[in-house]
Amino acid sequence: MRVVVTGASGLIGMALTDVLEADGHEVVRLVRREPLTYDEVRWDPAAGRLDPRLLGRVDAAVNLAGAGVGARRWTDAYKRLMWRSRIDSTTVLARALAGLPDPPRVLLSASGVDYYADVGGEPVDESGPPGAAFLSGLCQDWEAATGPAADAGVRVCLLRFGVVLSGRGGALGAMLPLFRLGLGGRLGAGDQYWTWVALADVLRAARFLLRRDDVAGPVNVVAPEPVTNAELTYVLGAALRRPAVLPAPAAALRLALGEYADQILASRRVLPRRLLDAGFVFRCPAIEAAVAAALRGY
Repeated sequence: MRVVVTGASGLIGMALTDVLEADGHEVVRLVRREPLTYDEVRWDPAAGRLDPRLLGRVDAAVNLAGAGVGARRWTDAYKRLMWRSRIDSTTVLARALAGLPDPPRVLLSASGVDYYADVGGEPVDESGPPGAAFLSGLCQDWEAATGPAADAGVRVCLLRFGVVLSGRGGALGAMLPLFRLGLGGRLGAGDQYWTWVALADVLRAARFLLRRDDVAGPVNVVAPEPVTNAELTYVLGAALRRPAVLPAPAAALRLALGEYADQILASRRVLPRRLLDAGFVFRCPAIEAAVAAALRGY
């Protein structure tokens, strides 16, 4: 297949392009600078520019573009950047795909489990209710921006990612330096559920969905066994053979992180119902195996 990928320089994007090419697929990376290699195509999502003629034949597309949720403190300006970097890029890509003489069979477009309301320890699947917080609204608008592609007959899968566990970046990558020094601990009370997924299973799920013509709409890309933040803390400390007993109180998190702290302290126990129903088998269904895999590398 010839697969167009946005966000190819991010944690998931870099790993996914590697495995797609290893599988023998041709990967075309959309970049905002001048292309440096034959497999890059320039686009400008902020200005609404992507010439469909530059894409050529497209069998599939994977949309992973977006500014990091936890990369900075959430000022009003940064919240606007998070919104625009997702909605603008998805809208431009979806319209370009719809404008092709022969649109691709499938578009995998990123979203997140922050779509769902904070319902504490109650498990939810893809039918769960949306929330009212900023990230929930962002996810809803992000998913809706794929509309032009769906209207053109493209099968659209909305990938609602949990916390992706990788030693190379993301939430776990940010936590590792403190935990290796023995300075890690639970966040807040620690009883909030963190819906997580191993990077290896993200890559396998994406490849699975690229070829499953019978799956469309929202798909929770999460492990089948969510854990509390305290459980994750314990497993990570044990894997590193370091104590993990220094909690970060909720008040301190809110002082340091502002509005973003409420996302860290929220509880979402999200299950991968549609993946399981489609027959997907997780390589790392339990947190212990996922943390071990993350520390080894994907």
